[in-house]
Amino acid sequence: MRELLKSGGRRVDEVAVLAGGTGPLAEIVALARRAGVKVAYRTRDQLTAMADSDRHQGVVARVASAAYVDLDTLRRIPEARGETPFFLALDQIQDPRNFGAILRTAEALGAHGVIVPKHHQVGLTEAAARAAMGALHHIPVARETNLVGALETLKKSGVWVYGSTPGEGVPLWAADLTGPLCLVVGSEGEGLRPLVARTCDVLVAIPMAGRIGSLNAGAAAAVLCYEVVRQRAGRAKTP
Repeated sequence: MRELLKSGGRRVDEVAVLAGGTGPLAEIVALARRAGVKVAYRTRDQLTAMADSDRHQGVVARVASAAYVDLDTLRRIPEARGETPFFLALDQIQDPRNFGAILRTAEALGAHGVIVPKHHQVGLTEAAARAAMGALHHIPVARETNLVGALETLKKSGVWVYGSTPGEGVPLWAADLTGPLCLVVGSEGEGLRPLVARTCDVLVAIPMAGRIGSLNAGAAAAVLCYEVVRQRAGRAKTP
C-alpha cells in the first residue's frame, strides 16, 4: 500500500485505518493525506468486514476497479478522433449503481469521457463496475480535486457547459447541444451545488409531464445524452 500511495494514490478512493493505530499505520495515514486520499478510522471488526479477512494488519484501502485519467488526456480524445467534444461531468453522485449506469449510458451514446470530483463522489468501485456492464473498458474517467476548476478549463478551450436542473432552466429540447459541450449532472438528493450551477453557461431542464418533478441521476443523464445524439444526428442530415 505504501508504494500505491507514494505513486500519487490515483486509484485509491479511501484508506481505512485501525482507530488508535500507531507506528507504521501513522506513516500510512501521512502518505494518504499527502496524496489527497480520504482517511477513515475504523474498529478491527469493521476492517475485517471490509477486507473479508482478519489479515489486514490494521489498514484497508478501497481501490478503484479501473485507472483514472487526467483532464488533459480527456480533452485530447475528440481532437484525435476529429469529433465535436462531448463530455459528461458528475457533481457528487453517491450511488455506485447510478454511477455505473451513467458510465454505461455515456459510452453507449458516444461521450468522449466523464469527469468526477475527487471528494464526496463514489469512485470506480466494483459495484459501479458491475453496473457499468463493461463500459469501464471503453469510457475514460477523469477524477479532479476541483470540479469547478475542471469546468472552467473546458470553457477556456471552447467547450460549453450545460448543467441539468429540476427547477427553472431552458427546456432541454430548446437548447442547442450540437456544439462542443459538457453536460453536468448533480447528485441524487441535492442536484448541482450552487457554485457548480453558477459555473455552467446554460442550465437546462427536462420537461416533465407527470406529477413527479424529477428523474434520478441515471435516468436524467440518459435523457440528456440521448438529446445530444438526436440533435447532432439531425444536424448531420441537414443539407
